[in-house]
Amino acid sequence: MQPEDAIYPSLRDRAVFVTGGASGIGAAIVEHFAAQGSRVAFVDIQAEAGQALAERLAGAGRPKPLFLQCDLTDIKALQAAVAEAGAAMGDFTVLVNNAAHDDRHDWRTVTVEYWEGRLQVNLRHQFFAIQAIAPMMIAAGRGSIINFGSISWHLASGGMPAYTTAKAGVEGLTRSFARDLGPHGIRVNCVIPGWIMTERQKALWVTPEAEAATLAAQCLKGLLYPPDLARMVLWLAAEDSRMCTAHTWTVDAGRS
Repeated sequence: MQPEDAIYPSLRDRAVFVTGGASGIGAAIVEHFAAQGSRVAFVDIQAEAGQALAERLAGAGRPKPLFLQCDLTDIKALQAAVAEAGAAMGDFTVLVNNAAHDDRHDWRTVTVEYWEGRLQVNLRHQFFAIQAIAPMMIAAGRGSIINFGSISWHLASGGMPAYTTAKAGVEGLTRSFARDLGPHGIRVNCVIPGWIMTERQKALWVTPEAEAATLAAQCLKGLLYPPDLARMVLWLAAEDSRMCTAHTWTVDAGRS
């Protein structure tokens, strides 16, 4: 966090569960919640990165997050991780469904197995994480669920139809759960990132030409980084946004 970042008293000591928290946007989210004094548990398939993040934050004087390695395509493993983390951290009243993988692919070569795999990685686990954690929120009488969508299908991006289909589904999932869980005091929102300069994006797809084209399309002429998403997530989790639900919140510098 930066010195000018907001502090949310309603997030202190809140139990937060984050998926895909070991790197990129997810790691920034974990770090920002820890800086708020939240009790954070996070899962990721990357064991070494996850453990290193938890140790780094503890070494910086933050509440040490609980890291559990988990392959989110294994729903039984996800359910077990939620149960283990809840027993250790207390009932979760914040869930951030961040995990995803934006592999590019040619529609002509997509197999049934690949298609189903992309839905598992980018959509299915969000539903089952909500299913596992919502009862904790219902018991608490409050909660904030933040799902991650994608700007890609809003821009009619090509080259990854299984991914964009899954991410479009996240918005439907969000609005449906907002209606079902609203009577219990639980808010459900969806964050839509623009092109975020994670290490993975920079290694695989950022070129001077692509960067220039993105900046030209944005209203604000600056690059987006993981903390830009984390700050939006904090606000949606905090009581400051207590009457905000069933909506998408786009962080793309005005590109879409």
